[in-house]
Amino acid sequence: MKERIQKFGRFLSGMVMPNIGAFIAWGFIAALFIADGWFPNGTIASMVDPMLKYLLPLLIGYTGGKAVGGVKGAVAGAIATLGVIVGADIPMFIGAMIAGPLGGWCIKKFDKVAQPRIPAGFEMLVNNFSVGIIGGILAVACLFLIGPVCTTLTTWLGEGVKWLVKHNLLPATSILVEPAKVLFLNNAINHGVFTPIGVQEALETGKSILFMIESNPGPGLGLLLAYCVAGKGSARSSAAGAAFIQFVGGIHELYFPYVLMNPILILAPMAGNAAGITVLSLLGGGLKGAASPGSIIAEMLMTPKGAYLANILGIAVAAAVSFVVAVFLLKTFGKEGDLEAAQKKVAANKAASKGQTVAVSTGSDVEMKSVKKIVFACDAGMGSSAMGATMLRNKFKDAGITGIEVVHHPVSEIPGDCQIVVTHHELAGRAEERAPQARIIPIQNFMGAPEYDALVEELLQAQKGADTPAQAPVAEKEIPAAEETSVLLERKNIVLDCASVTPEEAIIACGRRMVESGYVDEAYIQGMLEREKSFSVAIGSHVAIPHGTNEVKPLIKKTGVVVMTYPDGIDWNGDKVKLVVGIAATDEDTDAVVAGADSESLYQKLNGLL
Repeated sequence: MKERIQKFGRFLSGMVMPNIGAFIAWGFIAALFIADGWFPNGTIASMVDPMLKYLLPLLIGYTGGKAVGGVKGAVAGAIATLGVIVGADIPMFIGAMIAGPLGGWCIKKFDKVAQPRIPAGFEMLVNNFSVGIIGGILAVACLFLIGPVCTTLTTWLGEGVKWLVKHNLLPATSILVEPAKVLFLNNAINHGVFTPIGVQEALETGKSILFMIESNPGPGLGLLLAYCVAGKGSARSSAAGAAFIQFVGGIHELYFPYVLMNPILILAPMAGNAAGITVLSLLGGGLKGAASPGSIIAEMLMTPKGAYLANILGIAVAAAVSFVVAVFLLKTFGKEGDLEAAQKKVAANKAASKGQTVAVSTGSDVEMKSVKKIVFACDAGMGSSAMGATMLRNKFKDAGITGIEVVHHPVSEIPGDCQIVVTHHELAGRAEERAPQARIIPIQNFMGAPEYDALVEELLQAQKGADTPAQAPVAEKEIPAAEETSVLLERKNIVLDCASVTPEEAIIACGRRMVESGYVDEAYIQGMLEREKSFSVAIGSHVAIPHGTNEVKPLIKKTGVVVMTYPDGIDWNGDKVKLVVGIAATDEDTDAVVAGADSESLYQKLNGLL
């Protein structure tokens, strides 16, 4: 049970934590510029509601979809989340945490079935349409199913709070108030339930404890301080700033993500609020009016004479109890489940066991049997890594290795769920920093690295249990010329027998043809030159693949290829290059013209086109 809670908490944390900055930005703007803020400004405050209703849920849905299904899953998750948002009248964070991963899961399942059957050259077409169609279907489903269900559940919570107040069970209201707040019903509960009843009570007695049930900043303060003490990684580092804004600024929403990332922690503010309400009831605490926002400053300003001690103690006790309970829960359910600590431990163990650099490091059969995802990483994630990923997929297919996903990414965007990363030896350090949980295989030649065959043999031995697995023959991947080049490679962009030039001149020549063909904007050429400066695009076997950096990807209009041959060769940083293949690839499209082919076979295919 404990492990399941930890796993669930880690997954929710993966959706929430990357977006904490957006929550803080929203809370900062709200605290300063809403009508009840410190510097009211209607124009600036107009951003508050759209951020709360659209931006934050969409970010969570996108992140959740990406965690399950990669970039395509992220887009599908965001589309599905929009259906949840439109189908509800309240901020739909819980709905986003359902719709986002659902979108990623659907894309992942579709790709598992469809990817092996997609004809070469149609990957981009199928990928884009599958995301659009699946995302659209999910958006409609979420509009009529998940959104209304979440709205109904939150309505029930509100009715439950009213019933507890009516029957004088004030401490027990925290059982429903705190979960309802995390669903972003805090304003509805405070101003829709407690304020109307509290106003009547304050007219009769001069104060009402009802004004403090939702607005008490103590429970949230205790939870955030617990993260400062017992939290891990980015949750711990960001908690102090969130605690200050929550307590002084009165934006309670800032502690909600810290509960969502580990749901069992809802017990902490529940216990803290119940303790605070008990102290307020015993000492006669209360406010003379609604405290909005629920900051310590607003609480003190609305405190009547004679109630300061009671109110301060009520807030302090709530914070203390929430802190103690949250620290206990974090240490009990959060220590072993901390992802960052686990990654550091794996990285340390791996570093201790590695004894070589440019070679496939040895791993146990147990580790290799668990491999489900291999990532090829290069600087921009669309040239040499695309070719390497296709080559390895072909080798796996020929060797009969199944059940392993091979994808390509920029080295800065290696997904956290991969077990093996293949990259150029000059990028190995960056890859290890980005994916400390993974085994790094550094290579020198994307085209003919001996590490490919060594990895195939290791995986065969792990999957088949053979002591000496047979080396399967590696068949060249056939690329139907008429089918592939009709979309990606136009006849006019095949230039043979070029005179030798410098690498920079060859890159510029490719870039200009891309611009003339409508593949990219003019500024993309500079990105190609920057890519060469940071990391050479010569990949071995007399081949270079110029392409832009990750930063200029938005300048790509459509996927296209330019091929130029240099029979006398180009001195490319010590390598002799005879074939230059310029690439502009949208999304993560694999270049079907060059991927999986060596220079000699590609020459033959190109000559057949002319």
